[in-house]
Amino acid sequence: MTHDELDIAYPQYHCPLCGEELPLVDARLTITCSKHLSEERSVDYSIRPAKESDLSAVEDICDRALGETDVDVFGTSFDVLATDNLLATAGDELLGLCSLTVHGGDLAIVLLSVYPDAQGLGVGRVLVEAAVGVAEKRSLAFIKAAVTNDDIPSLYFFLRLGFVVDDIAIGAVADSLGGASPGFSGIPIRDEIRLKRPACVAGA
Repeated sequence: MTHDELDIAYPQYHCPLCGEELPLVDARLTITCSKHLSEERSVDYSIRPAKESDLSAVEDICDRALGETDVDVFGTSFDVLATDNLLATAGDELLGLCSLTVHGGDLAIVLLSVYPDAQGLGVGRVLVEAAVGVAEKRSLAFIKAAVTNDDIPSLYFFLRLGFVVDDIAIGAVADSLGGASPGFSGIPIRDEIRLKRPACVAGA
């Protein structure tokens, strides 16, 4: 199967070396020491709740990331347009989105998506920190997220933010898609790795 035959919505990653935007199957991991992390790029952005006037922009980032606004996660199908959405914006430009809903007594991250050009700016981390704040305000003890077994960058990202593996739904993604399709770096997508971290501080 060639890349042209795969249903790739839009480039998911931005190469920090050459600037090329990469489709999922072409992305690769590189191990470096912390002193080689680039700190040159900087953009002023803010995090805010989405408004009704933002629905078109929310739909656009979902369409480019997934091809639709429906997300199947935690054994449930969620419509991002019906969730609580946090947006990262720089002026009128949308950089990233974090979609949230209460599920099983926890605050669930339904979708976290940052446009390739905005990756490496800390947008995803700040969106998750804002989501933790939402959970605290709602007195929800935990916040959870899920990644597919191929998505090593997202697994790394969430583990670095204090999430731990809570459950693995073996074969759940392949079953819902009717088979294992190529994902990050061509790894077959089969399983859903579910992660969780405390949100509320005890005694707060």
